Amino acid sequence: MSEAKTTLHAILEKEKAAEIKVKTLGEFTVCRGVHLIDSKEWGRDRTIQLFQFLVSSRVRRAMHKEQIIDRIWEDISSDTADQTFKVALHGIHKVLEPQRKSRVEPKYILRQGITYQLNTRLVWVDATAVEELISLANRTIGADDELSIIAYQKALSMYDGIYLPNRSYEDWSSAERERIQLLAIGAMISLGELMLHHNPMESIRLAQQALLIDEVWEDGYRLQMQAYAAKGNRPMVIKTFKQCEKVLHEEFGIKPLPETRRIFETEQAR
Repeated sequence: MSEAKTTLHAILEKEKAAEIKVKTLGEFTVCRGVHLIDSKEWGRDRTIQLFQFLVSSRVRRAMHKEQIIDRIWEDISSDTADQTFKVALHGIHKVLEPQRKSRVEPKYILRQGITYQLNTRLVWVDATAVEELISLANRTIGADDELSIIAYQKALSMYDGIYLPNRSYEDWSSAERERIQLLAIGAMISLGELMLHHNPMESIRLAQQALLIDEVWEDGYRLQMQAYAAKGNRPMVIKTFKQCEKVLHEEFGIKPLPETRRIFETEQAR
């Protein structure tokens, strides 16, 4: 088995082996083993907020308690901040490790002094898996296109929607939401390009999916035009270009890139 295939297998096996599974894309759910944790078990919303923040900060270094409080609870006073944090953290430990004995260190939220972080070795997060699969697919384009296609498809099958939709108005979640969304759109376009010559209809679908997320993503229009050209559908190439031209002018006051226009001009000249 090649190194890339071994990596793909390892990424997919992580979910099966993980003790805690967190779904963040399209909806927020947490499973402890096979048990789906319901809202009653979480209790206070601040408990969920703190856990979601730690999930969102999983790729950073451990964060100081005061940093965490400042980021997610701007509305609470300094007098109650420490107690609010302690109660929320206790709630997380109780939900994730209901059978943990006293004096035993928590497994899933690691503490070093007064800094805290998610134990990503034991907690599986769908957004991380999506990122790892897309990274693998990007690295293997040209060297193993078949594996790239599989990795992109696996990643996009996990991308069920925006990151933490119930926190869409929270500043602390916006950067991660945008980052994962950009990765997903890029994967749609890259997968569409890989499938362009043997399955142009799938390339069209992927381009349309990307444009539903971000209608000003010019790569999506260009891929769609290339796929329609591969199908011999000249009118749709022209129609897609006109739509691209209209959207870019209305949103940014700019024209399509030369490479997009070249496809249009080639089809128009036929």
